[in-house]
Order: sequence, then C-alpha cells, then structure tokens
Amino acid sequence: MDNTRSGDDRIVPVSYEPPATYNLDLEIFSISALRRRATAQCRIQTLEHIEFYLLIYITEGQCLHMVDFESIACAQGSLLVLRPGQIQRFDMNSHYQGWMLIFRPEFLQPRLQPSATAKDTTTLVTDLEIFNRLESLPTHFQLNEEEQGAVLESIIRMSRDAQLESDTNTLHMLLRNQLHALLIRLFLARPVVEHSEAAAPAFLKRFMRYRLAVERNFQRWHRVADYANFLGCSEKSLTRATQSVAGISAKVFLSKRIILEAKRLLLHTGMPVAKIADVLGFDEATNFVKFFRREVGCSPGDFRKKNGR
Repeated sequence: MDNTRSGDDRIVPVSYEPPATYNLDLEIFSISALRRRATAQCRIQTLEHIEFYLLIYITEGQCLHMVDFESIACAQGSLLVLRPGQIQRFDMNSHYQGWMLIFRPEFLQPRLQPSATAKDTTTLVTDLEIFNRLESLPTHFQLNEEEQGAVLESIIRMSRDAQLESDTNTLHMLLRNQLHALLIRLFLARPVVEHSEAAAPAFLKRFMRYRLAVERNFQRWHRVADYANFLGCSEKSLTRATQSVAGISAKVFLSKRIILEAKRLLLHTGMPVAKIADVLGFDEATNFVKFFRREVGCSPGDFRKKNGR
C-alpha cells in the first residue's frame, strides 16, 4: 500500500472484513491502526480494488493517495471519498495521521420489505436522500478550519460509540444516524459546482441501476443505447440521471469505466494491446487505440511505457 512502484503490482480485491471480534457493518479506525494492520498482514505495497465505501480524513501531515491510478495530494483537512469498484493505494512512506470510515454499501441502502408501511416508505426515501448526498461528494476536497473540528468530533464520537456494549441492531441504528449527520455535514462543506445539488430519488435509483449494469457489461456494451434499452428508459433520461448524480454524461461515465480497466490491464498485465482490445470488447485493435488516444491523450503503448512497463 505504497504509492511507489513495487515488484508486486497486482490489484487485490478487498471486501469489508473487520476483525473477527467486531460484528458491525461500519468500522472507524485511525491511520496508525491501519499501519499496524498493514504490517501484520504484509500488505504494505498493495493496489486494492475495494468493495466498500471508504472515507479518509487527514488530520496531520501530507501524503499522496492513489485513486484509479491518479495520485491525489492530501494535507491536513483533506477528505477522500472512495466508492465500491474504485482502485486505491495508501501512501505508507509519508508521515501523516487521520481517520478512516469503511462501511458496506448496504449499510446505507436498506431494502424495503413487501409488508412495508407508509412510515417505512418515508424512511427509505430519507435513506435514499442521504445516499444521494454521499454519491454527490467529490473524490477529494478540502475542509476549512471550522469544518475540520466538527468532522473530527463526529468521527471520534462514532469511534467511541462503535465500542459500546449493546446489540448489533441498536448500534447499527446509532451509527447509521451518526453517519447520516456526518454525510450531510460533508455535503454542506463540499465545493459548490453546477452539478452538486442532490439529485431526485428517481434519478439516483436510475443511476445506481446504470452503474451496476456498466460494471457487469462494459466489456461488451460500449453504447449508452444498449444500457438504456436494458434498463427500459431513453438515452436522454439515462444521461439526465447520470449528470444529476455523477456530474458527467452517461457516455462519459461509461468511457471512464472502460478506460480504467484498460489502464489496469496495461499496467498490471503483460497482455499485448491487441489482446486487451479483445478483452474489452473492441472488434479491432485499431478502434481501441483510437478510443484510448481520444480519452487519455496518448496511445496504449505510450501509456504503458510512460508508466514503467
């Protein structure tokens, strides 16, 4: 988990696996605790494909955190928001401190039962709105001094409450409410840009279905029309939903996912470019090269050389 290139650059899938004695779906711990865990598990130099949400808050020092093959400079007050499916690596060489919150995706996505009452439906809408706030947060932003104090206080409170002696359901209820409050605070602190307003619940649901469909089919479907047809909606409505939640068009969202996988294969396998093109569903290697050059600004071969492969 070091941002310098190591001899072992495999990408390791990492699921939510807290210590055996901890049975909650959300865990809070310090960067110092992370270092101890990483050393014990011999995972100092690992690229991770995470399957959970990860919030990282830097309280001291500076570091370079890798997210989807891009290094992000972080300092005191930096807040990182990572989502399931992203690739990340910790900077274990730099001297910095902070806190991490990790939680399963379903922790903020409770399922509505068939016997749900009107009150249950209202609760689900509220949960969707909170989840929407989370999805609208940028990957990285800076908190001001006042925000830093409030966020740190919230995180420490959650860390302590997670250790309370009570049943799992009660602690989940407490921590979920505290996480809701923290996400709203972060939403208020985020940089205000044109697309940063929370999306309507209907848009969020459509985007979530689109994101899942992309994750499962990006190696064979390269047109937004294919996804719109699969999801039973128009391309226009799919683009509106993606723009509202992610701040980019449905086409750009799809292209980014294909490019992320292309970079992963270029940097961490010895596959020829033609083979990568085939794996990603391109009929011709030349079409893949044109697509990659348009999106990245260089050819796949040049990208591989520039990054030491």
